[in-house]
Amino acid sequence: MNRPARHCDEHDLADWVELRLQLWPGDHADAFHEEARDILAQPHRYGAWLLRDEQGRALGLAEASVRSDYVNGTDGSPVLFLEGIFVREEARRQGVARALVRAVQAWGIARGCVDFASDAALDNSASHALHRALGFVETERVVYFRKPLHD
Repeated sequence: MNRPARHCDEHDLADWVELRLQLWPGDHADAFHEEARDILAQPHRYGAWLLRDEQGRALGLAEASVRSDYVNGTDGSPVLFLEGIFVREEARRQGVARALVRAVQAWGIARGCVDFASDAALDNSASHALHRALGFVETERVVYFRKPLHD
């Protein structure tokens, strides 16, 4: 894929939310619209990118943040964090994810990030393979726990 990914703006909301719903299924459309607007309102901290085909159809989405708190597997701060990436099934293995990650990485470098991190569920082997193909290296595996304070 030779087309560059483009930073999302207000005109991208419908396609952006549609791809978010494919990445994180459920009845979240209203919440996703609100979250996307929050991302647009904080361009120093959050970013989102779409890659479109020649007809303008959105093929893939990436979202990222700049984190200043501790990020597992990293040593410095701030850290560029890939919050989510999705490529339509029919557009996979064509360089869409790689183009999206290149755009995210350039954005993080411009913001002084020292590392590029991401995560995936322990059982999401497809995501693990994608991350490795994009140059990410697994640093650790973690299981999180929670206990209600008032039990």
